[in-house]
Amino acid sequence: MTAFEELLSGSNLRSIGKVNDVISRVHTQHDFDQLFNLLYNDDRIVAMRAADAIEKITVQDREFLLKHSGQILSLCRSAMNKEFKWHLAQLLPRLFLNQDQLTEARLILHNWAANKGNSRIVRVNALQGLFDLTDNKEDLQPFLTGLEEERVPSINARIRRLNKLTGEL
Repeated sequence: MTAFEELLSGSNLRSIGKVNDVISRVHTQHDFDQLFNLLYNDDRIVAMRAADAIEKITVQDREFLLKHSGQILSLCRSAMNKEFKWHLAQLLPRLFLNQDQLTEARLILHNWAANKGNSRIVRVNALQGLFDLTDNKEDLQPFLTGLEEERVPSINARIRRLNKLTGEL
């Protein structure tokens, strides 16, 4: 068991455990890559907490993701757990994507946001990610209007926020 894996282990999905300790230990690409490998861990809690740490680290240092774009897209294709998906949805807009990958990322996020079977957090984060990856925000309006008709408070709140941002652009 690696040091990161030990710090990220636990028994409660609702707890971030020692994610902040892990974040404070990531200084180099090598450190980040060791953490990134835990996204493939069989332990759902370890993988989710690794995703949480990666999401938090890359808010400021998205360059760590440079060589991982294909892997994250692959993880998105197979992700089943909601806690994992909501972090992946936040990572997709930070990736360095070619045009084909960008199209795939938009499709993944669109499908996650539209899927009523996904948790509301996944749907809201996917919606934000889709907005961030869309150049012409007006293209999203029919989709947003359709989602608003579901009358899900968290989704409608995010749509109001996105509409406000669109008006400010």
